[in-house]
Amino acid sequence: MKFSEQWLREWVNPDLSTSVLGHQLTMAGLEVDAIEPVAPEHTGVVIGKILSAEKHPDADKLQVCLVDVGELSEQPLQIVCGAKNARPGLIVACAMIKAVLPGNFKIKKSKLRGVVSMGMLCSEKEIGLADNAEGIMELPLDAPIGTTINDYLQLNDVSIELGLTPNRGDCFSIAGIARETGVMTRNDVTPVSITEQTVTIDDTMDINVDAQEACPRYVGRIIKNVNIKAETPMWMQEKLRRCGNRSISPLVDITNFVMIELGQPMHAFDLDKIQGKINVRMAQQDEKLSLLDGQEISLNSDNLVIADDNQALALAGIMGGESSAVGDNTQHILLESAFFNPEKIIGKARAHGLHTDSSHRFERGVSPELQVQAIERATELILQIAGGEVGPIAEQRFAAHIPQAKAVFLRKEKILKVLGVEIDDKTVKDVLQRLEMDVVDCDDGWQVTAPAFRFDIEYDVDLIEEIGRIYGYDNLPFTLPHGSIEMSACPEDTINELKVKQLMVDLGYQEAICYSFVEPKAQNLITPDNPGIKLTNPISEELSVMRTSLWTGLIGALVYNQNRQQNRIRMFEVGSRFVPGADSASNSNEASTDANNASSKDGLLQEVMIAGIINGTAFPEQWGEKARAVDFFDLKADVEALLSLGGDLASYHFAAEQNPALHPGQSARIYKDNHPVGWMGTLHPNVAKAMDVKSTSILFELEFAAISGAKVPNFKIMSKFPAIRRDIAIIVDDETNSSAIINTIRQTAKTTLAQNKAAEQETGQNSSESESNVRVELFDVYVGDGVDAGKKSLAVSLSLQEQSRTLKDDEIDTLIQAVLSDLEQQHGAKLRD
Repeated sequence: MKFSEQWLREWVNPDLSTSVLGHQLTMAGLEVDAIEPVAPEHTGVVIGKILSAEKHPDADKLQVCLVDVGELSEQPLQIVCGAKNARPGLIVACAMIKAVLPGNFKIKKSKLRGVVSMGMLCSEKEIGLADNAEGIMELPLDAPIGTTINDYLQLNDVSIELGLTPNRGDCFSIAGIARETGVMTRNDVTPVSITEQTVTIDDTMDINVDAQEACPRYVGRIIKNVNIKAETPMWMQEKLRRCGNRSISPLVDITNFVMIELGQPMHAFDLDKIQGKINVRMAQQDEKLSLLDGQEISLNSDNLVIADDNQALALAGIMGGESSAVGDNTQHILLESAFFNPEKIIGKARAHGLHTDSSHRFERGVSPELQVQAIERATELILQIAGGEVGPIAEQRFAAHIPQAKAVFLRKEKILKVLGVEIDDKTVKDVLQRLEMDVVDCDDGWQVTAPAFRFDIEYDVDLIEEIGRIYGYDNLPFTLPHGSIEMSACPEDTINELKVKQLMVDLGYQEAICYSFVEPKAQNLITPDNPGIKLTNPISEELSVMRTSLWTGLIGALVYNQNRQQNRIRMFEVGSRFVPGADSASNSNEASTDANNASSKDGLLQEVMIAGIINGTAFPEQWGEKARAVDFFDLKADVEALLSLGGDLASYHFAAEQNPALHPGQSARIYKDNHPVGWMGTLHPNVAKAMDVKSTSILFELEFAAISGAKVPNFKIMSKFPAIRRDIAIIVDDETNSSAIINTIRQTAKTTLAQNKAAEQETGQNSSESESNVRVELFDVYVGDGVDAGKKSLAVSLSLQEQSRTLKDDEIDTLIQAVLSDLEQQHGAKLRD
């Protein structure tokens, strides 16, 4: 809500400076976002009258004007002007010699094509009253010659912009802000005088309200023979401008003026374009309506419309229609003022991509007692400015559907409990009564009924909030809260989110927090088989679907940083993805179904994920390491560090699989105990190009539940017997995964050692039942001379250790033979010569 301070002070004028007034409004809950002068600073601009305007002798587009500036000059000023609207008799804004215009533009005596010019005739743009102007400023004929523009237009004013919360719909008007200011400063409010207008004709409009619950009050009045060519007075234009509205035409300006002044949106129909009577009804499904802004919308059955007998004329509470709009030939109008149930208006404007001053107010609630006052006020202004003949007011009112304020019981003791200060009964009653609430004394408190314009008063805490803000937050004591601290459970078998995030930060990543809503085209690139759920009322088209992967937002954040010269980027995010479909949980491991995830009745799975992305160089710029770009294995090391948090890295493995968002041959799926839990790989070049990623990026995504479990540490006595190491080199196909080789060796070694123990027990020999220690490490990969094409050599170390004895050479040889045999059977491996 933007308003003029001068306009506010016409209603209530506290003895406060602008800055103090702004502070008090903020402390009362009406936060001031900005205080700005209504016009940039300038000097030396006065009101003048053009006495003559002759064509310049040497320039077709210039005129030589004689301008009377009153007593400021003994002779009329000769000023050369290029504006087309310069003409004799026009009252103008004249910048005299030594005047300084906005931007420190100084006016000097000059010659234009050989003709002396003693000043400049100004447009609204040149003195900072408009962004654009087609000619010089035209002032009313009664403007006093020689008076400065600053004094005449009272430009020593400021515009104050409030960031109102949705619950304070009553403050979207000068009247509402004045009421609050009067309460805060204990000043009397002088509202504008609204009188019942004299009816001069009998014409009325038949009004039929079918949607009585949505529109329990509708008021209309016919005004005939309106002068549509009349000009909006300068004082009204200026008040509208200072509130952020531009002047359009007298009738539109008047309805906007009343809306800002009283808070009641209004609309004027061209009476001659209405067929039959006015019908307030719900729209038919897919009914068409062309709006004032030129767009045609398709209505839904839950849209409330104002219609005649043939068609919809306006989208109720939001915007009028083009077919019944007031135009240059309008003579007779129907002026409407209505109360619409906020619940029937909320979200309807956004559903059609609209947002208007009317919808902004009706969604938050307009007083159901304002309609007739607004009609009378608008009628008075129309008669003053455009003339006309006034008909009687036609009204439809359905009391059963008009909101009735309920009495709220306020206990004295709760005020102390909530505010922490004891406020005497007299002060409590005074505050509530000044807020125009009806207060009735009870034994231990009060029964309080809020006025019609306060839709936000429903509970006793709402009343306590009112008492606190009017009493003054600065007057409330600073009291430290008291409470006991309980240690939360921290089970050893769980890895919490904080620990995961701390690890990522330690690895050099920065946390990103992205929207859960993403751009549909970007999401289709990442998960083409799962486009996600489209929002009914999106914030914008770029944020219109629920994300099915955290990658979409992370890639957008990466591009944002790249565009700002960030060349080394490492980011991660922990957040939810939203997977539609009842079978969406099929790709989740069994451990994922915990408190981190939730499924809705319609099959929507909300999964908590962790994702990361790296881009740029592997190391920060330095002299100790040569610069190189990040690669697949840089990220794989970080992912393995993440998987190792639970102490069970062996239960995870990576498998080369294809993902449409990842580069073929540089992507892997991550499994835990043979259940897929995530992906990692290089971003696909086509996706990178479409999303404007400038260099190679590698990324991963994991189900958070899959890494949140941990193995509880168990004490194990270290063996005092030596470990035996054997190295083997085998030849395998290029496509063979080294992790599969290692798993086979480890499994065979453990099985063989277990069989040896069982044999010893059968022969009566001593045998420890403790687990054997088997460690397998890949220490070399070779491709080249001596190895056939399509093959590779893997060198693996196998370390074996028992708790109770030293292993014998024949046991080791038997074990190695078993390992080689299994490797050949399962992977076609041959011992390298």
